[in-house]
Amino acid sequence: MQQPTASATAPTRSPGLVLAFLLAAYILNFLDRQILGILAAPIQADLQLTDDQFGTIAGVAFALLYSVLGVPLAYLADRTSRSWVVTASLAIWSGFTALCGAATGFWQLFLCRLGVGIGEAGGVAPSYALISDYFPPERRGRALGIYSLGVPVGLGGGTIIGAILASKFNWQTAFFIMGLLGLVLAPFLKWVVRDLPRPAAAPNAARPSIGAVFRILAPKPTFWLLALAASMSSLCGYGLALWTPSILIRSFDMTLIQSGQFMSSLLLIGGTAGVLAGGILADRLGHLDKRWYALLPAIAWAITAPFFLFGFLTPSPWLAWPLLLIPNALNILWLGPITTAVQHLVAQPMRATAAGFFLLINNLIGLGVGPKLIGYISTSLKQSYGPESLRYAAMGVIGFYLIAAVLGWLASRRLAADWVEDAAA
Repeated sequence: MQQPTASATAPTRSPGLVLAFLLAAYILNFLDRQILGILAAPIQADLQLTDDQFGTIAGVAFALLYSVLGVPLAYLADRTSRSWVVTASLAIWSGFTALCGAATGFWQLFLCRLGVGIGEAGGVAPSYALISDYFPPERRGRALGIYSLGVPVGLGGGTIIGAILASKFNWQTAFFIMGLLGLVLAPFLKWVVRDLPRPAAAPNAARPSIGAVFRILAPKPTFWLLALAASMSSLCGYGLALWTPSILIRSFDMTLIQSGQFMSSLLLIGGTAGVLAGGILADRLGHLDKRWYALLPAIAWAITAPFFLFGFLTPSPWLAWPLLLIPNALNILWLGPITTAVQHLVAQPMRATAAGFFLLINNLIGLGVGPKLIGYISTSLKQSYGPESLRYAAMGVIGFYLIAAVLGWLASRRLAADWVEDAAA
């Protein structure tokens, strides 16, 4: 007979408190990612980096091990303690974020961002599974939507905090402070977030291997369609989040602080509204028809593409702001609905591992390609278009949102057939 683990017998916290601490860690996750974007100008000036080199540091360096290690760390979380994996990941990525402030060249910063990716690899998928454990199916989309607020709040906060710290001190100090925040949060996170007991019918020896989980996911067309749709969106989203502050400085003649205020307001207002709307609408509409978990993001992506184009084409920042606000809300509306759908493609003991496979595809394409692709195109166009090359490079990738919309629509047609209900249901 399987013996209960310590985490299974320990008193658990309220779901709301657990969600709040996981959200705090997720906010720091994206603060540490986005701070690189707002600090691009001073970092590139100090370290003499081209757009292509900086895109490699922001995209390839981070995504390389972040994507690959996500699956084994998610599997480790399913087999041991999800809360311990999340806590250790937070401490590791925060430590490497602080070390970024000591970098003096391309390779040092590349290796530090590689370390940040190693740490962040174990944070998200186990958190998805913990939230799915704590919240019932009818509230799961909303809970995952609230957790996904870490994306816009972290991106927006990283933009303005990084701009303020770099202006008052320097970009090195900004990295030191952000890394220290995560190291302070880590022990409190472990104290609050407890693993719930695993199903008694699934003893440790009988839990599926990584290969077994993949063999369950692989035949399901919905998994591939959802993962590729999210990847196309993330390719644009991560690339634009990194480079838009630099576009504002180069094409709209903004200062570092002005670009930080402009970008953070878009992300905090638009992104927060989009993520919350996605989670709430997915639960309400998905209760009636599960296809909405994929169809809702598909509609949002189709509207996102033209608004981004109009926003980047306008010569006035005052006109650009409302035009860019709409796609900054719609382009991440998918987070709650699609992560909920992926959790329901497998049984409860396999959810973190399934999320790991989903994030592997999403991050390899989205993080690995998006920032690098925009930087590469910008460097290629530099001789012909000068400082405007970055704006044109960003506009060149926006068409991937339309591909995401088509893939999301196709996924909606198969989702009900591949859906796995909770055992209790």
